[in-house]
This record gives sequence, structure tokens and C-alpha cells, in this order.
Amino acid sequence: MGVLRAGLCPGLTPDTVLQLRSRGISTVVDLVSADLEAVAQKCGLSYKALVALRRVLLAQFSAFPLNGADLYEELKTSTAILSTGIGSLDKLLDAGLYTGEVTEIVGGPGSGKTQVCLCVAANVAYGLQQNVVYIDSTGGLTASRILQLLQARTPDEEVQVSSASGTVKVVIVDSVTAVVSPLLGGQQREGLALMMQLARELKTLARDLGMAVVVTNHMTRDRDSGELKPALGRSWSFVPSTRILLDIDEGERASGSWRRACLTKSPRLPTGFQEMVDIGTWGPPEQSPASQGDQI
Repeated sequence: MGVLRAGLCPGLTPDTVLQLRSRGISTVVDLVSADLEAVAQKCGLSYKALVALRRVLLAQFSAFPLNGADLYEELKTSTAILSTGIGSLDKLLDAGLYTGEVTEIVGGPGSGKTQVCLCVAANVAYGLQQNVVYIDSTGGLTASRILQLLQARTPDEEVQVSSASGTVKVVIVDSVTAVVSPLLGGQQREGLALMMQLARELKTLARDLGMAVVVTNHMTRDRDSGELKPALGRSWSFVPSTRILLDIDEGERASGSWRRACLTKSPRLPTGFQEMVDIGTWGPPEQSPASQGDQI
């Protein structure tokens, strides 16, 4: 809060400010948290005047109280849920991507991170008719891959590309590791600061502009245990609201486009849930390899 000064509010005269400062009360916080009876006695000021002064300062500087139920209703009305186009992935995400949040897709090479991002982009842009910004830092985005996804979903329709207008609903960064890792290679403190600045910008995009932000992250091996873990360290782990781990399941390797997706972080669902995800198609309901075998 602000420093006490003459004219900050009615009744705060230069003499009053000097008397308060002589007793170590120099800020608004000092005054509103002080024992006004003791202050009145030590400074020779009117107790009633000090009470009135505190009420005015609290009205000027305090946050307006809000009911928790009202905040929840406001959150519900301002949050949109966007389907990824992959039913089993939507199930892990509790119906889809939430605007106002950062969702992270983690996995090793060949796990299908970019393919999931392409499916999300295709479904949101074509299926939901919403604008998508796709930031490709690895060279994995090509027009032909998007076209294949669209043609597989709409074989009898001619796919047309047109300029988009309106607000952006989804921002995809594939991959955030490729952007941040070079920064961490130099001065450690400077690199961490730049990484957290990027994190703040992504969360601000999501929260203030009502977007769903999707980022991909690589896996790295822990120096001590040797186990695989998401890259960028503990500081970055607090950035995404939801984290999905993609992996190639040994039992389903022959199925090609099927991946095992595990929910490792979520604000809504218990972690540890797993689903088999078909990253080769988007839109229509999926059938797992097991259910396909039952129909043969």
C-alpha cells in the first residue's frame, strides 16, 4: 500500500502525517493495522479522527470483497471447453481444453506430441470454427500433414484455405523445450528468469485473453536416479495446469497410431488415469485396438 502523505485522503493533514511518522507509522498498512487507542495517546491525536481516517483509507485501498459463489459463477461463464477431436484424450482432459489454462503434452521422440497438436489445430479450426495460432519451433508443422488430417476426416469435401478473422481461441507452442533449452545453456540465473518470463506470458495469454494454451515438452533423464522425467525442471512444472504424458505402449506398438496417454497433473481429475489414444485421426469416435479385435 501507499505511503502516508498530506492530502492522500480527507483529514490527513501535514501535521498529522508528521506526528504519525514520529511514532513509526509511515504507510497505510502501518496505520490500519495499528492500535488506534495507543496511537491517539502517543501522538496526541483524536481517537475518533483516527478511526474515521482508517475507514477512509480502507475504502480507498482495500480490495472489494467478493463472494466465492459469485467468483465460481463468473469463472463458469467465462470458461470455454474446446474438444481436441480425440475422444479418449478429451476424457483425460475432463471434456477438452479449458480456456484460461496451459495444457502440456509431454513425451519422448516419436511419442506423437506434434501429431496431437496437429489434431487439436485441425479440430478447433475446422470442426469448431475457431482461430488457432500454431508456433512451430521444431519444423514439424507442414501444410501436407494438416491436409492429410482434414482429407481423412472429410473425404467427400473440398478443403479450402481462407484468411481468418476474429479472436484466437487456441495457441499451440510445439515445442516449448526447443525455445527454452538454449536459454538455460548460458547463465543459469538469466536463463531461468527468461524461462519464467515466457511462462508468465503464456499464462497471461490464457487467463486475460480467454485462450487455451497448449505446449509440448520433451523428456530428460534424471542425473541421480536415471529415470525419465519432463524437461525444464521443477520451476517449469508449476506452469501447466494440466500435464499429459504420451508413450508408445509395447503391447500396442504394432497398432501404429495408438499411444498410451497418462494424466500426471490436473486441477479437476485424479492423476494416474490412462487412456489409449489414436493420434492418427480426429473427429469420429475411436475404437481401441482391443475393441477392434473383438469385432473381427
